[in-house]
Amino acid sequence: MLQHIQIRDFAIIDAVELELGPGLTVLTGETGAGKSILVDALLLAAGGRAGADAVRHGAERAEISATFSLDGNTAALAWLAEQAIEHDGECQLRRIVSADGRSRAYVNGQAMPVQAVRQLGATLLDVHGQMEYQSLVRRAAQRELLDAFGGHTPLVDAVATAWRTLCAAQAERDRAAASAQDREARLELLKYHLEELSALDPQADEVEALGAERQRLSQRGRLAQGAGEIGQLLREAEDTNAEQALSRAASLARTLADLDPRLAPTAQLLDEALIALRESADNVERYLADLDADPARQEWVEQRLAALEAVARKHRTEPAALPALRRELAAELERLETLEASLEQLDANVAAARQAFAAACAALSTARREAAAELERQISALMQTLGMPGGQFRIAVDPLPADAAGAHGADEIEYLVSANPGQPPKPLAKVASGGELSRISLAIQVAAAQGDALPCLVFDEVDAGVGGGVAEIVGRHLRALGERAQVLCVTHLPQVASQAHAHVRVNKLTDGKTTRTALVTLTDAERIEEIARMLGGVEITDKAREHAAEMLRPTPPPAAAKKTRGDTRKRPTRLAKARR
Repeated sequence: MLQHIQIRDFAIIDAVELELGPGLTVLTGETGAGKSILVDALLLAAGGRAGADAVRHGAERAEISATFSLDGNTAALAWLAEQAIEHDGECQLRRIVSADGRSRAYVNGQAMPVQAVRQLGATLLDVHGQMEYQSLVRRAAQRELLDAFGGHTPLVDAVATAWRTLCAAQAERDRAAASAQDREARLELLKYHLEELSALDPQADEVEALGAERQRLSQRGRLAQGAGEIGQLLREAEDTNAEQALSRAASLARTLADLDPRLAPTAQLLDEALIALRESADNVERYLADLDADPARQEWVEQRLAALEAVARKHRTEPAALPALRRELAAELERLETLEASLEQLDANVAAARQAFAAACAALSTARREAAAELERQISALMQTLGMPGGQFRIAVDPLPADAAGAHGADEIEYLVSANPGQPPKPLAKVASGGELSRISLAIQVAAAQGDALPCLVFDEVDAGVGGGVAEIVGRHLRALGERAQVLCVTHLPQVASQAHAHVRVNKLTDGKTTRTALVTLTDAERIEEIARMLGGVEITDKAREHAAEMLRPTPPPAAAKKTRGDTRKRPTRLAKARR
């Protein structure tokens, strides 16, 4: 829901702010006051095209900020999560356009490409009446709306799952087929490599152990000299050594401890140190005895490490990784030797996955055709009440070529409209009149939209070319839609304005030198004056005010709207039961 919009130096607006609430809000005012400029500003904030002409004359830049609440808007929340943009349940779109035509876009204070902002804007705002921005002219939006109306989510999910399974099976089969093309050459190469590795027989942790042994063997002289010096210091020196000195100190401490018990701990520590010293001296003697020169062993270690390193270089890996490489090549050899049988199984898997995908698509296609027949009936009926007598709405559900089916099914869905009797239905995207397009969009939203998923709906020129009772019905339908979603409507007709939950008047102010636009949220009394102005002529009479007050009294929603809304809620259940 759009909560707040702030506009500065845009077109003829110098500075305006507007707080918005739920329900239907209408924008009224004299012709040329700038009612549609507010819609243009919203579109610009949501990623629309910008140019230097958007900046108010004499200003350096135009700035538009729109704040939306995100309650229930899963598409917008998913987009923000994907872009790693933080939010507190709100989303602020900010757009700055310089006088030289350059523009910048921000989402919650974070700079973003305009195209990315436009993707987010499509989840927050849906403008009806301006073809360039209307979601319902896009095939994907038409498909999603039909599926939402028919309650097809389980079927759509089943198709998407079957498609992913088919793609995975096909990819696995393609990899195996590619391997089969050079199978013989690869088999011969694998056998050669495995024979070489088997002859070498690298062991786990062997390289590390051999490296330590090579270092020990190459440094034998230094190790022997150092160990001998340690032995001299500990025990072998004739004049004095550590064992003799420590033995005398321990003996003296034991004697003195008999005279003064406080020296007993010292005597004990010296005894323990003597024991440790003698063990160290014994270890050094054994080490020196084992440290005999072995040139043959040293040569073997060098050759073994060289062989391991040479094979590792051939496979572009580390010597320590050779045991794992041996296992991988053995597994690949086994797989290639059984490849022919595997290909047959993979072909069977692909065929089964394709059959399951086709069955899921067929079930979805049947459900779509059933839902399309009901939806087009409801929309056609609504068109008769919206100033398009004899108009027809059709939904074409045609099969796609086999190679064009995908995660969304095997159907090409297109909305077709004939606004006048005798004319063949044409694609919704080719409806020329903005007013007709807006009213057709209103009929579609009333018949099919699911309230929890609706963005902010903006209707521009929805009342173009209608009046009297048709205009009142348009207003009632807009109000009924406003009970389920936030709706903004630019209107010239009092019949539409009187149905609003909130009313904003757009005023154009001038001092003879400059012109600017102001927005005023009207009170109940001010609404009577505004609607009386829309009803009357040059002067507002008491009768016009009485008529305006009468129009503002609550009226029940149109019967068609009530029936449509009831059908919309119940229809998916009936379709589901029919399929079961």
